[in-house]
Amino acid sequence: MTTLITEGGPVAADATVTRIGGVPLAPPGTAWPSCADCGGPLQFLAQIVLDGSGAAVTGGPGQQDRVLALFACQNRPGVCQDWEARSGANLALILPALGLAPIPLPVPAGPDQEEDDLDDPDEFEDEDEEDEDEDEVLLLGATRAAEPQLLPDAPDFDSARAAWATRTGRPRNHVLGQLNGTPAWLQYDQTPNCVSCAEPMRLAVQLQEGPDPLTAMNFGSGRAYAFICSPCSDAAFLWQC
Repeated sequence: MTTLITEGGPVAADATVTRIGGVPLAPPGTAWPSCADCGGPLQFLAQIVLDGSGAAVTGGPGQQDRVLALFACQNRPGVCQDWEARSGANLALILPALGLAPIPLPVPAGPDQEEDDLDDPDEFEDEDEEDEDEDEVLLLGATRAAEPQLLPDAPDFDSARAAWATRTGRPRNHVLGQLNGTPAWLQYDQTPNCVSCAEPMRLAVQLQEGPDPLTAMNFGSGRAYAFICSPCSDAAFLWQC
């Protein structure tokens, strides 16, 4: 059986459900993560709810045990190695589902504003535009719930996606990915090992960029893969194209 995920419509930006976009949740006081390569803030991509067994679920009542938060650098696409697991240009965090709060957006660095700038309304307009541009780097353009699509007779992602498209009459690129299961690699197998127990990690979610260019994630027109070791609470993220 394969569990695809498709867009389930808008959802609250801070909802404790499996979603694409919105704001990241973490224990209060957590700072926004930064890229180990360029030093800039990472972009928040998705939140995946994990149940008590460590399986990825959509996050209905009683399902939330932990959440997996995914980030990647978009400050210098193609330069910072956000496609590599544990490169420091991406981040996958496993966090408890209770007691979380939105991580405050980082304050853009810049020179102190001079006093005479206060009399120039155009200066404030320029700063507002810069803040909006900064938010676009950090957050996707919309928050979308992940809707599960169970394909009991499909043995893998690509056959499930084809079957779903035939059944619904919708394009295959409307599938946003899959929960659990076996990775559908575009290149070679890059399953990471847990840093604690050294065992191969299991797939929690595979993600596609999405059909809307205004809200799509950037995986070089490829696919992303997030892995976890549930007993060790270790997670890793990478993408291929």
